[in-house]
Amino acid sequence: MTAPLVTAPLVTANGAEIPALGFGTFRMNGPDTVRMVRHVLSLGYRHIDTAQIYGNEAEVGEGLAASGVARDDVFLTTKVWVANYRREAFLRSVDDSLRKLGTGHVDLLLLHWPNQDVPLAEQIGALNEVRAAGKVRHIGISNFSTALMAEAASLSAAPLVTNQVEYHPYLGQSAVLAAARAAGMSVTAYYGMADGKVIGDPVIQAIADRHGRTEAQVVLRWLVQQPGVVALSKTVSEARAAANLAIFDFALSAEEMAAIHALARPDGRLVSPEGLAPAWDAA
Repeated sequence: MTAPLVTAPLVTANGAEIPALGFGTFRMNGPDTVRMVRHVLSLGYRHIDTAQIYGNEAEVGEGLAASGVARDDVFLTTKVWVANYRREAFLRSVDDSLRKLGTGHVDLLLLHWPNQDVPLAEQIGALNEVRAAGKVRHIGISNFSTALMAEAASLSAAPLVTNQVEYHPYLGQSAVLAAARAAGMSVTAYYGMADGKVIGDPVIQAIADRHGRTEAQVVLRWLVQQPGVVALSKTVSEARAAANLAIFDFALSAEEMAAIHALARPDGRLVSPEGLAPAWDAA
């Protein structure tokens, strides 16, 4: 008898329904991408995240096609790279992404990083244009500060549904979370494992031991248990992918949630590339 699929609950944000746990493909090579996308969809994942700059959109599309899961059952996200933010390049790049992904539309299209060399109004205008053309169901941003979030929202005819940012126990994102909630947006968390630093953390380990779970499961649970937060997980291991999905049959107490929040520190940010990173909100 086949085990029933585990599927993540949905996070509702400005009209979008986003599975609370997604599978990320950052720094994943082509063969691993095909293999893992196909496998995680067989497990019950229904949210796949990629980007133009990852160089694996075609392999994401191949894995999706090979999975046998209906395209409409999968929430598919990609991101426009900063070099493509001028309108004409933006429109061409989206068509190229759709061709590589083997689909007529993506469910969510994000601006990957801020780029001050192109007016934000032009970037947001292009996002809205591809949405109006039916190539994108929802639009959003990534790695935006609260000031840029507010500016982007004010420029957009269609609502923005998420800001995808680095978020893990060592990096507090209270300002971004508050701004997103006030605007009806979600926050999508990447680097949830803090590049592996959560493994062996004594506070997280103690909570994991109490629940009979792994540190990764505890951190993913901590993320998705917060209102309006979507978590991305990434692994090239089939077993870890299954474990990462098995987080919806337990809950952390208020005290455990607070203990993990308390791990945040001012120097906790890991991803801040020169020339791309904005002026971040105070951690």
